[in-house]
Amino acid sequence: MNDRAPAPGGLALIQALVNTLDLESGTDALDTAEGRAPFALAPGTEVTSARELRESLRAACLAHAGHAPNTDAPPLGQLLAQAPLLVRISPTDGSASLTPADPAPLLSRVAAAIAEGAAAGTWSRLKACEAPDCHWAYYDRSPAGRSRWCDMGVCGSRAKMRAYRARKSPRP
Repeated sequence: MNDRAPAPGGLALIQALVNTLDLESGTDALDTAEGRAPFALAPGTEVTSARELRESLRAACLAHAGHAPNTDAPPLGQLLAQAPLLVRISPTDGSASLTPADPAPLLSRVAAAIAEGAAAGTWSRLKACEAPDCHWAYYDRSPAGRSRWCDMGVCGSRAKMRAYRARKSPRP
């Protein structure tokens, strides 16, 4: 959808998951084996759970950008409470990190990525586009951290053109 670079570290997994649904066209990459492969998902209940997680993550990304999130999505914290994580201590430098107890489940990998992003101060820069027909996840690299659209050339231009037309149209 846009030309932005992927989010850093584990946040790229979250960005990729949120962006499996193209709201404009209605296509869902999780409907195909190829689209499920990066997330190691089997068809069936795993996909249903991944879709629920995706929408909760989208709601968090919308909130990061200051937009009203979808209230139909379950609270992300409630989902993440089910993710088993382990604290790993590096034998070389003593640093600590959270890692999935079982690396396969998507929920645990997402929880570890959020913990990594929160510790690095990058989690809140993973946002969702303001355009209601887009909501594409992107990583905000702007200095002030205030970007609103996934792509200024597409969604930003459309929004600015709508605002311009609204200002120029005769009022009844």
